[in-house]
Amino acid sequence: MLTFSTIATAGAARAGVLATPHGVLATPAFMPVATQAAVKAAGPDEVVATGARMVIMNTYHLWLRPGPEVVAELGGLHGFSRWPLVIATDSGGFQAFSLAERTRVSEAGFEFASHLDGRRLLLSPEESMRVQGLLGSDIALQLDVCPPGGAERPVLVDAVDRTTRWAERCLGARRPDQALFGIVQGGTDIELRLSHAEALGRLPLDGLALGGFSVGEPRAEMYRALAAVGPRLDPLRPRYLMGVGTPLDLVDAIGCGIDLFDCVLPTRNARNGQAFVADGKISLRNARFRADARPLEVGCPCPACSRGFSRAYLRHLFMAGEILFHRLVTLHNITFYQRIVRAARTAVVEGNFAAWATGCRDRWASAGAGEVGGDANPRRDAETVE
Repeated sequence: MLTFSTIATAGAARAGVLATPHGVLATPAFMPVATQAAVKAAGPDEVVATGARMVIMNTYHLWLRPGPEVVAELGGLHGFSRWPLVIATDSGGFQAFSLAERTRVSEAGFEFASHLDGRRLLLSPEESMRVQGLLGSDIALQLDVCPPGGAERPVLVDAVDRTTRWAERCLGARRPDQALFGIVQGGTDIELRLSHAEALGRLPLDGLALGGFSVGEPRAEMYRALAAVGPRLDPLRPRYLMGVGTPLDLVDAIGCGIDLFDCVLPTRNARNGQAFVADGKISLRNARFRADARPLEVGCPCPACSRGFSRAYLRHLFMAGEILFHRLVTLHNITFYQRIVRAARTAVVEGNFAAWATGCRDRWASAGAGEVGGDANPRRDAETVE
């Protein structure tokens, strides 16, 4: 079903191999977000060509539309979307956080008012597992409670305790041939995080994810908690940091022992006219690119760069509202993220990760922290509602 092994370490950073029914994944790895069973503005073959070998799709959205039974009839998510490699599905827990005004929580689960038609629907741990089973993802995520950044300790404790109980219910309801990851909560309270990781570590879960980061807490607090908790997660299981992913976040989190990432920034920033490049992030809205003949980045293998499209042409496409811009810059940004995790893996294997990471930080700092850092909380505006 799923196996994981570590092949090299450098401090807490590690390079590993994650084997699934739909392929073997070298870690660290970044998953593009395919909320509605599609990466926005890109086809499956194009995403594979960026180097991505795994995507994450969303249980809540596919539960509402087109419905898991339809997806199952059409071959599960792999057959339905034509994505040939590894698929993970989020459980719907984050949507309960991001759609809080439409949601009520109880021990039974989350009662949603659908953002499509207002129907009242109950997403319980058992229903989340039923839906993910029909979707047929390789890796399912347990239903969890994601408290907001800055939540008081009693709120965090309640979220941790309920998430543990729901993990047990998810294990009892999961599809036997589908891997299941538990989700460690606790905000930036290190003691709670570690105790929750220990509690979930006693369960027969296939991997451990860190949820509830990048939801409004100060970035420094997130890093402090991640540095304390990441290296202490079970070393025999894959570790997944959910919804966090500026380039700097990836480098620092890999240094804390994280293996898997997802984030909407590569696709969302592309739609906003922003491209990631080796020494920062550029906004093609800027008039200074109006006659810039350079590609986004020399040596980048993405379609935009390898075919010689200039920054001036890309800016023209954006200003003219041409869909081609979104496709080309989306593919460039995803390729950039794949290059980061591949370079990190090489640095771990070669034993020079610390020096490589310092070089990344220094290079990006010289471009200005905001240029590469992106938004302070990139998951806050995740692709929740179309």
